[in-house]
Amino acid sequence: MVATSHSIKADANRQFGKSDYEAAISTYDRAAAELPSYLDYELAVLQSNIAACHVKLGQWKEAWPQERDKGGKADHAQVVELPSDAEEEELEQKLKELNVSDARRAEIKRIRTKLWLRRARARSSMEPASWANLGGALEDYQLLASPEYFSTLPASDQKTVRQALATLPPRVNEAKDREVGEMMGKLKELGNGILRPFGLSTDMFKMTQGADGGWSMSIDQTAGKGT
Repeated sequence: MVATSHSIKADANRQFGKSDYEAAISTYDRAAAELPSYLDYELAVLQSNIAACHVKLGQWKEAWPQERDKGGKADHAQVVELPSDAEEEELEQKLKELNVSDARRAEIKRIRTKLWLRRARARSSMEPASWANLGGALEDYQLLASPEYFSTLPASDQKTVRQALATLPPRVNEAKDREVGEMMGKLKELGNGILRPFGLSTDMFKMTQGADGGWSMSIDQTAGKGT
């Protein structure tokens, strides 16, 4: 199975080299389908190559690492999250059990870091720029800025991480304010639709904070009415 997968992967690499990225994605998928699920390293390499194809095609959403079923097909119903502490411990235990060398562990970390970089880039480039996507990209870059990973990045990627940490926070806040404003506007519109038959509107309800920190509500019958 592994030998067959490597042969198929070589075909995909040639397609990638010819910029035939759509075909390469399909071929990398076939290579992944030949591998047993416990070969984390080989699967991670193929997953990284597939993400690279999507980046080349400008398919930012598809560039996110996807969970794969036993047939090697992407499961688009699942969203890949950053590994939890428990998952990290499980991976480390697997590596020990398989007697994987330090160099191989370092290579797995390099592949994982590359996937996070691509996911961060994909999230920050998706349109429309949503609060969730930009916030997720910022979290990815903050993780990559941690000493454990930042020191393993080449200088060009370190520069990318620094720039992202400087430019993303205001974009996150802007998207947050916009989406919260839109949500409040829709809630107000809904409230007015419910209150209108009674001659009321949301503008008539006033909330006032007292000296003790509590809140009280009053109704201003003239609010929202013309003079």
